[in-house]
Amino acid sequence: MNFRPCIDLHNGKVKQIVGSSLSDGDSLPDTNFESSYDSSYYAEMYKKDNLFGGHIIKLGPGNEDAAKRALSAWPNGMQIGGGINSENAKEYLDYGASHVIVTSYVFSDGLINYENLKKLAAAVGKERLVLDLSCKERDGEYFIVTDRWQKWTEVKITPKTLEYFSKFCDELLIHAASVEGKMMGPDLKLVKILGDSWFIPVTYAGGITTIDDVKKIALTGQNRVDFTVGSALDIFGGKLKYSNVVKYCTSL
Repeated sequence: MNFRPCIDLHNGKVKQIVGSSLSDGDSLPDTNFESSYDSSYYAEMYKKDNLFGGHIIKLGPGNEDAAKRALSAWPNGMQIGGGINSENAKEYLDYGASHVIVTSYVFSDGLINYENLKKLAAAVGKERLVLDLSCKERDGEYFIVTDRWQKWTEVKITPKTLEYFSKFCDELLIHAASVEGKMMGPDLKLVKILGDSWFIPVTYAGGITTIDDVKKIALTGQNRVDFTVGSALDIFGGKLKYSNVVKYCTSL
């Protein structure tokens, strides 16, 4: 199990926001934290602690310069997502991203665009692609959701589904949409599914608040499931010490 740190960018600033509050209109999202430090500050921190495979996520427009500064601070050390498609994906790899993370180009309007998925895999290669999918629980099962978690697909998170997606990408990034950004504890039922259905590296995101939460993910996910933490970390205004998370994971 590895800790995958994050740099979430909104309007050029490093922020932690509640993802479900994002919209295409003029309304401002619910913001848990806005940093006074530049994106490169965090990339350099993660480089110093040897935390490969962290995520730079561009939340809307106005984040290109901040994203490039972070990638330049640690070439080939971090992944990038936000507005990635088959035409611009290689550009971000050239900027220094180890992988591109793809969401809406494949998962949109309550559907999964399998044609675009195949285009991406062909454009950058399976080994440089991360699929970012979000899910919510309904009637005891997890379904992929799209459009900032507002639209449901009919695709369930099952071993068969995860195995299928693993044929097109190097890693999976899975968001537990119901708890993401709310610091209310991880969805361990989902973590168990991911641990039991492990085909390629998978990172869980959502609800982690304490070091005990991290330990529960390690146990429930059989040390197979990587994780990312945002708002709960002290480097983003929370109470969970970043140094303790790094220390715990390096001790495994």
